[in-house]
Amino acid sequence: MKFKEGYKVREIAGEHVIIKQGRFGADMTRVIALNATSLLLWEQLQGKQFELADIITILTENFEVDTDTATRDAQAWVDKLHQCDLVE
Repeated sequence: MKFKEGYKVREIAGEHVIIKQGRFGADMTRVIALNATSLLLWEQLQGKQFELADIITILTENFEVDTDTATRDAQAWVDKLHQCDLVE
């Protein structure tokens, strides 16, 4: 999978959010807030093809988490990406 084109992370009021860049600026009707872990994953995977295994690797390399927990968390994150229509 890969993040869809046109989405950017911006810092707004101290929060990191994903916004869809519109023709004449940002479409603020589609704002998705990121926590620190989601921001790390977004930054590490932006512009790349990635799989669930890549997300699990990032989680286990950056946090004290076992593989089973990282796998569940990675799958939940991917499910949210699909739900928000952020990946192709």
